[in-house]
Amino acid sequence: MPMLETLRQIVQEVNSASDLKEALGVIVSRVRDAMGTEVCSVYLREPGSDRFVFSATEGLNQDQVGFASLVAGEGLVGTVAEREEPLNLENAENHPNFRFFPDLGEEHFNAFLGVPIIHQRDVLGVLVVQQAEHRRFDEGEEAFLVTMSAQLAAVIAHARVTGAVDADATTAGAPTKIAGVPGAPGIAIGTAVVVSPSADLYAVPRKLVEDRRGELQAFRYALGRVREDIRGVADNLGGELSPEDHALFDVYLGILDDSSIGREVVGLIKEGHWAQGALSKVMIEHIRHFERMEHSYLKERAVDVKDLGTRVLAYLQASDKQEQVYPDQTVLVGEELTASSLGEIPREKLAGLISVRGSGNSHVAILARAMGVPTVMGAVDLPYTRLQGRNLVIDGYNGTVHLNPPPEVLSRFVAVLDSDRELSRDLELLRDQPCVTEDGHRMPLWVNTGLMADITRSLEQGAEGVGLYRTEVPFLLRERFPSEEEQRQIYRNQLEAFAPRPVTMRTLDIGGDKALPYFPIEEDNPFLGWRGIRVTLDHPEIFLSQVRAMLKANAGLGNLRIMLPMISSVSELDEALELIHRSHREILQEGVDTPLPSIGVMVEVPSAVYLARALARRVDFLSVGSNDLTQYLLAVDRNNARVADLYHSMHPAVLGALQQVADAARAEGKKVGICGELAGDPEGAVLLLAMGYDMLSMNATSLPKVKKALRNVSLAEARELLQEVLQYDDPGAIHARLERFLADHGMEKFIHNPVA
Repeated sequence: MPMLETLRQIVQEVNSASDLKEALGVIVSRVRDAMGTEVCSVYLREPGSDRFVFSATEGLNQDQVGFASLVAGEGLVGTVAEREEPLNLENAENHPNFRFFPDLGEEHFNAFLGVPIIHQRDVLGVLVVQQAEHRRFDEGEEAFLVTMSAQLAAVIAHARVTGAVDADATTAGAPTKIAGVPGAPGIAIGTAVVVSPSADLYAVPRKLVEDRRGELQAFRYALGRVREDIRGVADNLGGELSPEDHALFDVYLGILDDSSIGREVVGLIKEGHWAQGALSKVMIEHIRHFERMEHSYLKERAVDVKDLGTRVLAYLQASDKQEQVYPDQTVLVGEELTASSLGEIPREKLAGLISVRGSGNSHVAILARAMGVPTVMGAVDLPYTRLQGRNLVIDGYNGTVHLNPPPEVLSRFVAVLDSDRELSRDLELLRDQPCVTEDGHRMPLWVNTGLMADITRSLEQGAEGVGLYRTEVPFLLRERFPSEEEQRQIYRNQLEAFAPRPVTMRTLDIGGDKALPYFPIEEDNPFLGWRGIRVTLDHPEIFLSQVRAMLKANAGLGNLRIMLPMISSVSELDEALELIHRSHREILQEGVDTPLPSIGVMVEVPSAVYLARALARRVDFLSVGSNDLTQYLLAVDRNNARVADLYHSMHPAVLGALQQVADAARAEGKKVGICGELAGDPEGAVLLLAMGYDMLSMNATSLPKVKKALRNVSLAEARELLQEVLQYDDPGAIHARLERFLADHGMEKFIHNPVA
C-alpha cells in the first residue's frame, strides 16, 4: 500500500477512537504493522511537568504502561524530547544517554528510532519503534515516522483535552488549559452555552435531558419526514432509473429502520441523551466506520449515511421550538462565532466568548472588545461540542481557556476579576477629565462603534467623537440590504447621539472575514480579493445609496465625516470622490440642504503607505486601520490561529509604516488619526502620541485606560521612548521595553501576565 494511503488510514482510525487510550492503542498497533518493526511505543508528557510517561506499547511489557517514566534529557526518549529532533541508532546501548529500564522488556532490541510529537511548539511526547537486529532505520522509514508524528500531534492534543472535558462532573477531571489567542481582554468565569450551525452533525453539542419521551417522539417524527422525502424522490425519478438504481432508495430506507441505526439512536435517547446529540454520535460512528473500509463501493456509503443523518438532524432542529435558555454569566462557545450570534443573547447575561476558529483581529473579536466581553479566539484544540453546561474560566488577556481549574488557580482568577472591577471604578473618575499629557499636549480620544449599545457606553466613557462607525454592522444583522431610508434613520441616530461631536462613517466594508449572508463572496483568498471599496465601486448602486443616506442624515447637524476603506490606488480614490460629489449634487437637487462633509481615506494596505502624501492631497484627513495594515505588512492572516503568534502590532516594520504615514499627512497639512486596535492599547497609544497622531480611536472599554496612560506621561518622554524602540529589531524586545515604561509610571495594573 502506498505510504500516503497508509498514513491517511492510520490518522482516520485514530480520529475515530473514542478516547485517548484507544487512540494510543491504534497508533502503536498500526505503526508497528506499517513499518514491520517488533516494537512501537508512545511516551506522553505529563501536563505541567517535564516527565514523560510510558503510555502505550506493542512489543514491550504492557504492565509498565502508566508506571514507567523519565524526565526530559533522561535516557534515549528523554534525549529526543529535549532536543526536539529524531534519534536513529543502530545499537541503542552504545549511545552515551542510554538508560536501562528494568521490567520494560526492551533489552532484546538494539535498533532504536524515536521522534518527538510536537503540537504548536509544545513537545507532547515521543513516538518510538525498536527492532532486535543491529541496523539503522533507512531515510524512508525515518521520514514515515516523522510524518506520522506530525499528523498525530493535533489528534493527541485534542484527545487529551477531550478526556479532561468528559470527566464525570462529580469527580472533576484533570486541570486543563487550552491555548487560543486573546480576543478581548478580561476574565470571565461562567457556564458554557454551545452555539452550533444548523444541520451539521459534527457541531451538535452534548446534552442530557429529562423528557426522554418527548425526545423519542421528536426523533420518530423526523425519521418519518425523511422517509416521506426519500419515497417522494424515488417516485419522481422512477421513470429515469433502472430497477437496480431504484433499489438504492430501499437501502436508504433500511438504514433508518429501528433494527439498524435508528435502534442505536433510540437506545441513547432512552439513556438520557437529547435526540440531536444521540443522532450525531451514532451517525458519526457509522460514517467513520464506512470511511475506514478499503473497498471503494463501501467507502462511498459514508456519503449516504452522512446525507441521511443531516436530513434527520434538519427536521429535529426545525421541530425544536424551545427557546434557548441563557444562564447568568453565560460563556458563548462555538466553532466560529458571528456578529448575529452575539445579538441573540441578552447583554446582561453574556460573560464571555470562545471561538474555535478566528483570531484576535477577526470581526467578532473586534465587536467583543467594543462590548467589553472577555474573549478567546482560535482555541483549535477545544472539544466545544462537549462543553454545554460546563463551568469554565476565560483569560482574555492571555488567550487561554481553563477547565477544571484547581481551587488555588480559581481563587487567583477571582482576584484578577476583582482587581479589574476596582480598576474600572478608579478609571470612571477620569470620564470628564481631558486627555492631556503632563507637559500639556492635548490628545483627542474617539471611539469605534457599530452597535446601538456602543452609543451609551461610549458617551459614559467620555468619548470626544467617533473615529470609526462600522456601517456594515446593520447590514450584517439583516437578511437583505437595508433601504436608503432605513440607512438614513440608522445613521441619523448615530449622528444625533454624538452631536456636536464628529462621527466618522466608513462606507460599506464587506469581504475578508465580513460576509453578508444575502451577498456571499466565495474566494480562495478573501483578504486579497473583492472587499471594501472594491466591492462598492463595482456596485455603485450600493455605494450611492449609502452615501446619499449619510448626507441626508447629516442635514441640520453637520458632524458627519465619510471615510473610504481599502484604498490601494489614487484612481480608486478619484472614482469614489466622484460618486460622493454626484450623491451630494443629487440630494441638493432634491432640496436637502447639507454641506459636503470632510472626506478621508483609511490607510490599511502597504501601497497606501507609500501613496500617503498623494492621497492626503486629495482628501481632508487620513486614518490608519492598523489591524489590516499589520496583517498585510507581515503577510499574516489575522483569522488564522496557527500564525497568530506572528501577528505583532509592535513589529518594527509596522511602527516604521505608522511613522511614515504620520509624516506624510503632516507634510500636506492634513490631520491623521488611527482607528485600529493599537490605538486602544496603552503601550501603543504612548508611541502614537510620540509619532504625531492627531486623534486615537478605540473601543469604548479601552478609552479610560488609554486616557490614564497618556495623562501619566509627557510628550517629551514619549518621543524619547519612541526614538529608543525604533532602533530595536525585535517586537518582543519592544513590548518588554514598553511594559517597563508603564511600570515605571505607576501603571502595573495594565500589564497582565498568565495566572497559571
